Amino acid sequence: MKFTAGQIAELINGKVEGNAEAIVKNVSKIEEGKPETLTFLANPKYNQFIYSTKADVVIVNDSFVAESEINATLIRVPNAYEALAQLLEMYEQSVPKKTGIEQPSFVDPSAKVGDFPYIGAFAYIGENVVLGDNVRIYPQAYIGDNVKIGDNTTIYAGVKVYKNCVIGKDCTIHAGAVIGSDGFGFAPNSNNEYKKVAQIGNVILNDHVEIGANTTIDRATMGSTVIQKGVKLDNLIQIAHNVEVGENTVIAAQSGIAGSTKIGKDCMFGGQVGIAGHLSIANGTKTGAQTGVNKSIKTENTVQFGSPMMEIGKFNRSYVVFKQLPQLKAQIDQISKELNK
Repeated sequence: MKFTAGQIAELINGKVEGNAEAIVKNVSKIEEGKPETLTFLANPKYNQFIYSTKADVVIVNDSFVAESEINATLIRVPNAYEALAQLLEMYEQSVPKKTGIEQPSFVDPSAKVGDFPYIGAFAYIGENVVLGDNVRIYPQAYIGDNVKIGDNTTIYAGVKVYKNCVIGKDCTIHAGAVIGSDGFGFAPNSNNEYKKVAQIGNVILNDHVEIGANTTIDRATMGSTVIQKGVKLDNLIQIAHNVEVGENTVIAAQSGIAGSTKIGKDCMFGGQVGIAGHLSIANGTKTGAQTGVNKSIKTENTVQFGSPMMEIGKFNRSYVVFKQLPQLKAQIDQISKELNK
């Protein structure tokens, strides 16, 4: 890769401030910038490094105001992080990709495989599977019977997609994820034994969904567990049976959602968030890390924190008291002693 600052600016519709002929051969983090590399500044916490970075070109927000001299050439854009993501995507697309069906692998004769596939060694494609165009199935993946996978979707190594599940277009499922395993359904009997309830539904992932490594999405008891368009799930997440996750919701690692909960669109959940079952979560809800959601959230665009959860303003006021509990107890003990006297 070798570009000038001017060429990069043209690709991302940016404005060059400095030497438009500055050469870029690689990328780097701003605090570790090296000559002939491109970096970016989007978070104000890293502002200090722009004055000392050795990188030759830095993508910055239009709103950035320099407080002292900067040696690097700047490329100003409305959103530096988004512009970098655009460049990295262009680079990834330029890298040659494997094609064809490697051996040994198994593709059932009844399966329909679209144009320009990649099916890696030791992958298994079951009966009546339908793969769209440009689908990429990496080695040791398992695609169960009657699964449908849309165009341009990538299934990485070791992914397991159980029977009857549906995956949309332009999806990415990372290594070790399990789509369509049985929901946690058991019925107690008179002997206090638990009899398994058959899970006869499926999982539906709509278009542009990304699933992180080792995340598990359970099939529905009846009907479908549904992940709507544009959802992004991090690694090590558990989605239980009959859950619905609304469009463009993002969930960070180690979170868990219990059965039959309905999550609205445009929500954001931090790491290790736990959400109880049979709840409704309003559109635009945001929760901090380790929040315990134990009841439905009916008001849109609120921010919740704590376990059990509370609205962020109330949590902050309560936290002031939490920190003072030892001191308050000491004061109460002292008052009690004086009253006893």
